[in-house]
Formats: sequence, C-alpha cells, structure tokens
Amino acid sequence: MTAAAPIIRGDMATKPAATLAATEMRAVNPYRFRRRLKRLWLYISVLFLISPAILFFFWMASLSLKNEADNTAYPPVFIPYPPTLANFVDVFAKNDFLTYTINSVIVSFTATGLALLLGVPAGYGIAKTKATKAAVLILIARVTPGLSYLIPLFLMFQWLGMLGTLMPLIITHLVITVPIVVWIMIGYFEGLPVDLEEAALVDGCNIWQAFRYVAVPLARPGIIVGMILSFIFSWNNFIFGVVLAGRSTRTLPVAVYNVLTFEQISWGPLAAAALVVTAPVLLLTLLMQKEIVAGLTAGGVKGG
Repeated sequence: MTAAAPIIRGDMATKPAATLAATEMRAVNPYRFRRRLKRLWLYISVLFLISPAILFFFWMASLSLKNEADNTAYPPVFIPYPPTLANFVDVFAKNDFLTYTINSVIVSFTATGLALLLGVPAGYGIAKTKATKAAVLILIARVTPGLSYLIPLFLMFQWLGMLGTLMPLIITHLVITVPIVVWIMIGYFEGLPVDLEEAALVDGCNIWQAFRYVAVPLARPGIIVGMILSFIFSWNNFIFGVVLAGRSTRTLPVAVYNVLTFEQISWGPLAAAALVVTAPVLLLTLLMQKEIVAGLTAGGVKGG
C-alpha cells in the first residue's frame, strides 16, 4: 500500500509563492500610489507658487547676458546666443560699484550687529516679564512703513550735520532690524524650558548670568534667524539710502537706481546691476535655509 498524499486545503494548494507575492503587492500598491500622487501634487503646487519668482530671476539673468539689440527684439529672445558679459563690465566701468558694495557691507553688518546686541536682551526681558504691551509696541514698529520715520530722521540728521555719511544709514536701518530681532526672540525665549534658568538661579547665578550661559546658547537657532533676516532687510533697503546717503556713501540698491537714465532704459546693464545686488542675499539664503527653517519652527512651538 502506498501512503496517501497530504491534502492541502485553501488557495495554497493551487497558487504558487510568486502568485501570492503578486497578490500582496497589489494590495499594498494602492496605498503607495496614493502617497506618491499626494507627493507629486505637493511638488506641482510648490512649483506653481514659486514659478513667477523663478521666471523673473531667469529672465533677469537672460537680460544681463544679451546685448541691447536682443533685449529689445520682438519676438523676445530668451536664451542669449552668444552670451556676453559686456553688461557687467559696463556696470562696473561706469559706476563705482566697489565703493557701493563696501558701503552696503559696512551698513548692513553694523546694523545687524547692533540689532542683535540690543534686540536679543530686549526680547529676553519682554518674554520673561510677559510685557504684552511692549511686544505689541514692537509689532507696531515692525509693520509701520519706514517712510513714516524718514522726514523726522532727515530733519534731525540735517540739524546735526550728518547727512551724506554712513552713520545716518546705520541708525535708520536699526528701525528695520531691531524690531525683527526683538519679535523673533520674544517668541523663541517664550518657548524655552523655564526649569534650566530656574536651576541656574538656584545654583547662584544672577539673571544676566542665566541669560548669558543658559538662555543664549539655547536660543542660538533663533539668533541665527534674526541675524539673517535683519541682514537681508538691511541689505535690500532703498528708501533710506536714496534720501540720506551722499554721492560717495550710496549703497547697492541706490546704485541700481542710478543705472537708469532719462534718455533710455538700458535693460542689460540694469539687469546686471540687479543681479550683483541680489547675488549675496540669494547665496546667503540658500546656504542658511536649514538654519532659517529650524529656527523659525523651533521658536514657533511652546516649550520647543
């Protein structure tokens, strides 16, 4: 007698292992497909939102690399052929861009440094004392247009005989940079754990030592964000420079304005000058984007 073969019940007797694996993959694929579809839709939405800025930047780069004949041609020529650097040479030859660059660096770095020196302790004090009215006052100073401060500041600097120097620009840029730093640091210091500072006070530290050795190291991401944003706003400021600066103390945004002439608009040199002004801020933003996102998100969460 021969032994009877074992009876295998269910689908296992008829479907091989490969068929079972394919069935499991088909069960999982709809979830993966929906997840990939959502991610693709997110990328398309982000590209749609930033496409005007990207198109504007590439069009500006195209104008700077073409001659005037191609810049005024119809239909428009988007890809420069052959590309030329004559517009950049023309900008630096006809304008003292090196001096204007040094002026912008001095004004922006000094205004940013003073904003950190004043704004970080002010934000800490407002956050720890819960001075809501002071925070609202800082917010009002932040959203008020800089043009509102221009006339009284102009009259004051004219009376002091400081017009045409870099000092009025540095002082007026503090109107922009200090509220930015204070407002960012208020939200960040409010989110720091209180236990660490209380432990430092119990161990014998005074309030300034607790601020220096405990709060400031913990608030480093927020300080970096405030520094970057202050530098960007100071670097790009135009209205204060065009009114308060002299011929030799102009900053780069004012220098771009001076490229315009009453005879015609030279699009090539204008775009080249705009790229020279935009490049440092763009590179800084790209290099520090992780720090910016980390600092803003950490300061936006209570106890983060």
